[in-house]
Amino acid sequence: MPAFTPTELARQLGSGLLSFPVTHFTGDLEFDEPAYRENIIRLGKYEVAGLFAAGGTGEFFSLTPKEVGRVVRAAVESAPKGTPILAPAGYGTAQAVEMARDAEAAGADGLLLFPPYLTEASPGGLRDHVRAVCAATSLSVVVYARANAVYTPGILAELADTCPNLIGYKDGIGDLESITRIHSRLGDRFVYIGGLPTAETFALPYLELGVTTYSSAIFNFLPEFALTFYGAVRAGDRATVRRLLDEIVLPYTAIRDRKAGYAVSVVKAGMRLTGHDAGPVRPPLTDLDEAEMTMLSDVVEKSRSVTR
Repeated sequence: MPAFTPTELARQLGSGLLSFPVTHFTGDLEFDEPAYRENIIRLGKYEVAGLFAAGGTGEFFSLTPKEVGRVVRAAVESAPKGTPILAPAGYGTAQAVEMARDAEAAGADGLLLFPPYLTEASPGGLRDHVRAVCAATSLSVVVYARANAVYTPGILAELADTCPNLIGYKDGIGDLESITRIHSRLGDRFVYIGGLPTAETFALPYLELGVTTYSSAIFNFLPEFALTFYGAVRAGDRATVRRLLDEIVLPYTAIRDRKAGYAVSVVKAGMRLTGHDAGPVRPPLTDLDEAEMTMLSDVVEKSRSVTR
């Protein structure tokens, strides 16, 4: 049985900052398990409400199913007691069901259900997809609304009624009207997680809509800064949030936006700059060039003045 009940896990995830650890690769692009385990131990020492193994920042889309299982098991075995590990499930429904069952066997505490791969989906099709995954496991499930996975309030309400282990909604779309309607319809039935790239940028407006937490990619390499920023958001310290956005987050996003796929690449570059090298990204992603590394180094140095 999972260590957390659905209610307990939802409460835990909504109580603090979340993050998606990168997946470490060797120079020849093999999974570097020892380095990954060390990094999970490092991140687990901070006050983080949960870690999502092999997620988007963890290059889920570049991992084989067997590798996903290895990454999840390494995270489960390395995380400190009390830090929940959520595993990914995705692609087609049959594949997502297999991943869900494997994650449960690995000892994960919950699942993040990614959008179906390479096809459009009707609301009813998404409903059946989520139901199948929830029925296949006793793990708590968070759906990830992004790209082709657009969940309507009505469909989410149906799922909430029929899937007791469906606990959360992670938004990677950014439709504030939709979030408002979903929260109005479902209230505290779900935990709501901000999931847009560099979620710090949207943290304040999302908090007003009932989104109490978000997944921070920056936490991977600037954990003290990420926690300082999150603390300012939860305290409603708008002046500090705006200052940190101007000085750190927006310059960071300017680098991220230079090339497609850099939302992951810039994080791995940050790991390298802060002495926690996680190796290169796998194709089709590309690593930052030297000029971009210099730009990011300036952002990293500036961030240190915030946490000194």
